[in-house]
Amino acid sequence: MDYFLELEDVLLTFSPHEKIEKFRTFYDKFSKDDYIMDNSYEPVFHKEPSYSSFLNVVKPMKLPKISNFKSIDGKKYLIHTIMHIEYSAIDLALDAALRFKNLPKQYYKDWLEVASDEIRHFLMLEDLLSQLDGKYGDYPVHKNLFEALEKTQDNFLKRMAAVPRYLEANGLDQNPKIMEKLNSNKDEFNEKILEVLKIILQEEVDHVRKGDIWYKFACELENVEPEETYLKIIEEVFPGSTTRKMDLNFSARKEAGFSCDELKKLSKKENCS
Repeated sequence: MDYFLELEDVLLTFSPHEKIEKFRTFYDKFSKDDYIMDNSYEPVFHKEPSYSSFLNVVKPMKLPKISNFKSIDGKKYLIHTIMHIEYSAIDLALDAALRFKNLPKQYYKDWLEVASDEIRHFLMLEDLLSQLDGKYGDYPVHKNLFEALEKTQDNFLKRMAAVPRYLEANGLDQNPKIMEKLNSNKDEFNEKILEVLKIILQEEVDHVRKGDIWYKFACELENVEPEETYLKIIEEVFPGSTTRKMDLNFSARKEAGFSCDELKKLSKKENCS
């Protein structure tokens, strides 16, 4: 198969389950080395996310806060919100594996592994939502993750900084907070949600670690210092991100490759223990 053309077809497929089936076929061929990479391929530039045709996309401030962990509707909205993050992350991983050419094979292997994980997370959450008679599309969503993809389409260094090392790393901070609230509102179904979130958190550490590796690889290619460059990039892509105090999951971020100095600068704390 032609790696780039077939992966582009997967990424641009609108239907979630059709996309997943196409990815599985593609990934099987990739795993068997049954592909060629024609580096003359010119990647598409996105103007709208792949889900825009079947989801109600609104501004983030128009979305209600996740607050009710006891009612059926509250559980459904929580699951749907996380589902959308995971579905967006599928596209982000696929795009990373498609957009940037002439990189080591391990780079493509890493991001296809991430896409495979994100698909599994999405399907686990979809199963939970279906148990509550819900489906993907029942609630409005935002496109913040897509906007980060859009802003970094032409820059490998920025993509590695902004997506895995910023957006996915933020997930490492938020996931435990949601789990804490679920633990405070325990019931049989919230226990099921907790089990899925534990798996997601564990695997997202690996995703951020992969991003850390390739971000530092990109810094070496461009001969720039990683830590100050990171702060500069995330402030450019996400204005205000370096001036606010961030409540960080220090242990998970350290495991994923963040240095103590970075954590102190991001958290505005004097130590990172």
